[in-house]
Amino acid sequence: MTSPVRIVRVVLADDQPLVRAALEMVITEAPDLEVVGEAATGAEAVRLAEELRPDVVVMDLRMPVLDGIEATRRVTAAPGTARVVVLTTFDEDENVHAALRAGASGFLVKDMALDDILAAIRVVAAGDALIAPSVTRRLIAEFAARPAAAPPSVHHLGAITDREREILTLVGRGLSNAEIAGELVLSPATVKTYMTRLLTKLAARDRVHLVILAYESGLVGPMGEVHRGVVTPRW
Repeated sequence: MTSPVRIVRVVLADDQPLVRAALEMVITEAPDLEVVGEAATGAEAVRLAEELRPDVVVMDLRMPVLDGIEATRRVTAAPGTARVVVLTTFDEDENVHAALRAGASGFLVKDMALDDILAAIRVVAAGDALIAPSVTRRLIAEFAARPAAAPPSVHHLGAITDREREILTLVGRGLSNAEIAGELVLSPATVKTYMTRLLTKLAARDRVHLVILAYESGLVGPMGEVHRGVVTPRW
């Protein structure tokens, strides 16, 4: 007997009706996704998230009344399980880091393939996190322009082991669990265990938060260079 398909409930928040219509059309065709509400302002997105309790809110950042960053912060801080995927016009947006710090579990760009956007919604609904590769490059550039970070030991990393520091560094470089397992010659299950420990020890919300910590603590620098000789970069 097959298990019933879990339907991921989605709220679309974008001030452009055409964008919402395009996303709704594609999402409606997916058997495991459902649009339960649409918002044209950040304030509406917060209200719908509270009323409808969706699994995922797809949030534009440039929203009237309440911007997407503050709306993301309010949605993720409220009781419930709603997670936020930011979907924005990348070249016009300077707020990647702020959105992730506000609690977004995904950051996507509007020129991505629609199938990739649907896949990201599923990933985030399942409790993981996802950042578009182009956004990862933007994060690197943003951190490169900042003053040098404090040494990792000063930034909440004193409680983690050397192996966990290696794992965190590779997460910061954007490697998946499978890639980390291959890099360090570990089983995927072992890497998953280390990830769980890191999330707990660092009080991190998800994988995106770990990436931010890796950059902010200085483990990973511009263009993915690794500080303190923890891991030799592959590029």
